[in-house]
Amino acid sequence: MNRPLRPWLLPAGLLFLSIIPAIAGTVRLLQIAQGATVTPENTRFLTAPVPAALHIVSVVVYCMLGAFQFVPRIRSRYPAWHRWSGRVLVPAGLIASLSGLWMTFYYAWPQYDGQGLYLIRIVVGTVMTYGLIAATTAILNKDIARHRAWMMRAYALGLGAGTQVLTHIPWLLLPDYHNETFRTISMAAGWGINVAVVEWRLSGSRFRAQKGEDHA
Repeated sequence: MNRPLRPWLLPAGLLFLSIIPAIAGTVRLLQIAQGATVTPENTRFLTAPVPAALHIVSVVVYCMLGAFQFVPRIRSRYPAWHRWSGRVLVPAGLIASLSGLWMTFYYAWPQYDGQGLYLIRIVVGTVMTYGLIAATTAILNKDIARHRAWMMRAYALGLGAGTQVLTHIPWLLLPDYHNETFRTISMAAGWGINVAVVEWRLSGSRFRAQKGEDHA
């Protein structure tokens, strides 16, 4: 494989995961803007549209722009861009997580959402919010490793909707399993896979750093 292409494989994959939720979010925004016919599925968005609109726009910005933070060449050659994009990403991520928590607390639950998924959404939104605050505090203290780790964790949670498109494939193929348990598993798997990949990547980085110290 052509080496110059390798650094772009990861952001390309992240952008791919972001596309379907971005399209679905755009459709939702058009429904809100045009005053679509109220149905049981969209009534919560049309009744209180501001949190939904804020969530959609912030998540799209966060996921799309955040993908480019994973290109080492951009970070090393254009540090000013990295810093300024981070100043967009953190507020966008906080708006996404806090609006997500608001919708969890105050929107009516859609069909097949239950207590388990409700609690998981609270945990995800809370950890994402904490992660962005911890990452900001770390960079202010010049702790780059901690900043990087928490930004990656927060991004993994923010990108959950993209991976959930894939984890919901069995849900789409097996209508007999449309129930709260299967819905909760499908949603949780999206966040869980993303976090597991990030922790695996971070553990590999720590191992390489430790190995380098041992040979120093």
